[in-house]
Amino acid sequence: MTQPDFDEVIDRIGTHCSKWDDMQGAYGVCPDEGGLAMWVADMDFRPPRSVQRAVEDAARHGVYGYPGSNAPYHEAIAWWMEHRHGWKIDQGWILTASGLVNGVAMALDAYTQPGDGVIVMSPVYHAFGRVIRAAGRELVELPLAIRDGGYRMDWSRWETMLNGSERMLILCSPHNPGGRVWTEEELRDVADFCTRHDLILVSDDIHADLVMPGHRHRMIATVVPEIRDRLVTLTAATKTFNIAGAHIGNAIIADDDLRARFKAALMARGVSPGFLGMDMVAAAYSPEGAAWVDALVDYLDGNRRLFDDGVNAIPGVTSMPLQATYLSWVDFSGTGMSTAEFTARVEKSARIAANHGTSFGVGGDSFLRFNLATPRTRVVEAVARLQDAFADLQ
Repeated sequence: MTQPDFDEVIDRIGTHCSKWDDMQGAYGVCPDEGGLAMWVADMDFRPPRSVQRAVEDAARHGVYGYPGSNAPYHEAIAWWMEHRHGWKIDQGWILTASGLVNGVAMALDAYTQPGDGVIVMSPVYHAFGRVIRAAGRELVELPLAIRDGGYRMDWSRWETMLNGSERMLILCSPHNPGGRVWTEEELRDVADFCTRHDLILVSDDIHADLVMPGHRHRMIATVVPEIRDRLVTLTAATKTFNIAGAHIGNAIIADDDLRARFKAALMARGVSPGFLGMDMVAAAYSPEGAAWVDALVDYLDGNRRLFDDGVNAIPGVTSMPLQATYLSWVDFSGTGMSTAEFTARVEKSARIAANHGTSFGVGGDSFLRFNLATPRTRVVEAVARLQDAFADLQ
């Protein structure tokens, strides 16, 4: 494999790109005036050559009709789960949705009714709440505790917060935006909680491949296999390989009844994968793709260290230790500033678009989320701008 060039600066402005073309409308940060896009969770890197070859092969053929067998796609997923995550799955367990947000929506449709409570551990990926509310379900936010600088599950408090209407828990594993890799003990606690309260467990593992050196992600199905009768695992190659525009993801469900109910929800909504997305994933989930991911994680870890050193040098500003994902969760509470004040400094003075912590729910008010999956020169520039924007605190 040719060594990927993650330092290459690729101009995405004007390419129908949400991350760069929409940031002025969302944050008032103009890309044409040097604004930095550090919000939407996609990367400013090209995918591995194996993925690009798959797209080029399809374009050369030039006929884009209905796809045939899903077998190569399913084989690639099974290979990846076994070789990268130690999880041996049956290919018959795989159902495909139009991305993982769609997968969450299908799970809500399959396993809950309007008015049912759906639990998330907050703050958490904002699309969960959006889909839960849109489906007419009750969003139940269980606030994570902060201990030793990172998020921890707060079971004794959470037990007192349920009202009996809850039917599902959505686990973000690894956690977004906090970047935690849950331990085996924590995953067992999640399984026990769901069993005790008779909850369907939907585990969103989309960031499973983006784990920093020194940490190891475990699929909860490998840690607590006995909960297969209530477990739906959502996976996707889209975050790992920067192919989110393919809108393709998977529900891996070992239990026959749970799988049949999810499949019925897909069929009722006419959801089926496009051939190009399946070809891209099959090409990504390969030895070449695996080598590319290893190089990517090393590069992201370098960006993480550089960014952490820079922002943590600003008095009152602290980045949560990043164990996984490429999304830095930065706490500005120590500055004594209001949310509006520190956000204005980042957007207007530093000219950086970062996700507002409030969008992630309870506990996010003092935070902003910064996307570090960009060439290192931009991370260096972002750090310099942030230090300048808060220079009066030095």
